[in-house]
Amino acid sequence: MDNKNQISVNIAPEIAGGKYANLAIIGHSSSEFTLNFASVLPGQVNVANVQARVIMAPEHAKRLLMALQDNVQKYEMQFGKIQINTPSAPSMPMAAGGEA
Repeated sequence: MDNKNQISVNIAPEIAGGKYANLAIIGHSSSEFTLNFASVLPGQVNVANVQARVIMAPEHAKRLLMALQDNVQKYEMQFGKIQINTPSAPSMPMAAGGEA
């Protein structure tokens, strides 16, 4: 990649720590995708606190999908297959919806 295609990414200290999420609720309209990242605490299965919301154009959502697929493949090549719904990893749904 040449220098003119590189982006310098800055992250504010209050964002750098990140937010924990074990639930993603995804909705869409004709012009955008809305991703709500939430956390569900043990014992409060009917309450999900949204930690972050990201709204993006459909083209960017597809780029995100491809980037996640690529990174999951790389992760699994390095660390082994990711198991879903094993007894040691409780099931947390990734919810997908229609209109946002």
